[in-house]
Amino acid sequence: MRTFDYTKLANITWDNETISYLAKIHEYKGKQELFLRQKPVKLNRLIEIAKIQSTEASNEIEGIITTEARLKQLISKKTTPRNRDEEEILGYKNVLETIHENYEAIPIKSNYILQLHRDLLKYTNLSYGGRFKTTPNEIDMVLANGEKVVLFKPLEPYETPDAINMICEKYEEALNLEYVDELILISCFILDFLCIHPFNDGNGRMSRLLTLLLLYRSGYLVGQFISIEKAISDTKEAYYDALKKSDKGWHEENNDPQPFVKYMLSIILSSYREFENRLNIVEKVGIKSNSYDIVKTCVLDRIGKFSKQDILILCPSLGSSSVEAALKKLVQEGIIVRIGVGRSTKYVRGDSINE
Repeated sequence: MRTFDYTKLANITWDNETISYLAKIHEYKGKQELFLRQKPVKLNRLIEIAKIQSTEASNEIEGIITTEARLKQLISKKTTPRNRDEEEILGYKNVLETIHENYEAIPIKSNYILQLHRDLLKYTNLSYGGRFKTTPNEIDMVLANGEKVVLFKPLEPYETPDAINMICEKYEEALNLEYVDELILISCFILDFLCIHPFNDGNGRMSRLLTLLLLYRSGYLVGQFISIEKAISDTKEAYYDALKKSDKGWHEENNDPQPFVKYMLSIILSSYREFENRLNIVEKVGIKSNSYDIVKTCVLDRIGKFSKQDILILCPSLGSSSVEAALKKLVQEGIIVRIGVGRSTKYVRGDSINE
């Protein structure tokens, strides 16, 4: 079976792009305390939005879906699951909250990973929640036409428990020795977790939950406020491409982790940039700005079509009625143009329309 020694990562010559990603993310981490001291109401709103987006996006990658209305009801505990998809969605939401609220008390150990997996599948009738796989599995991708493509053959079931124990032990060892940047170490741990593919079901979702856990434990808290899972879902093809490049030769221990590391760093950096951007919207127009000024500033910074929901996400301090009233006034003034009706309503900036 493959061995794992993360201290060897210190011997890799990382390219300038990777070093640049690391430097910029470290800079954002340095400013993180300043971000977190800003308006609590705004931050709480960002947390709620991120929970919804993370739960929806991480499950959607695996083809697990429900309606927007049902999703919000499940997350706000106003309903119970109606089907298998909703059972899995509710399980993800609960594990996500567990990690958000208790990450400091969740060590990177095999038994804790098993317990998180147990809770992920808690509401389903599946019998293997909290247990390692008992049959061989594979990493695959579903194309837009519905065709499934096999990307990688993971470890056999009998190899799995020892492999998970080993990556947890070696991760902590490398973390304590400080030979490797934490962000590189986290990315490589997730890469190995995916290549081991330890469960019969839920491996992708568990990898994203573990990504958050590892980041939080290392002090990178951006995933609480901006959905890293959505960022991955929005770049799903690049994610699979990076994984495919980095798992080549994995069994023989001569794979190159750099493509996957670089992809993960780009996702983390983009999330920090989005976090700063959302927090700066109100500041751009002044502390005492009203909802109209905030929405106007936001839409003038947009390119292409956008919806009311997009503005609600970008303006976490505002409620639905305030955004709706501001959009209506902006339409009347010709600053934006409304396209479509009902739930399909979109808007574009007025200066983008050819006269």
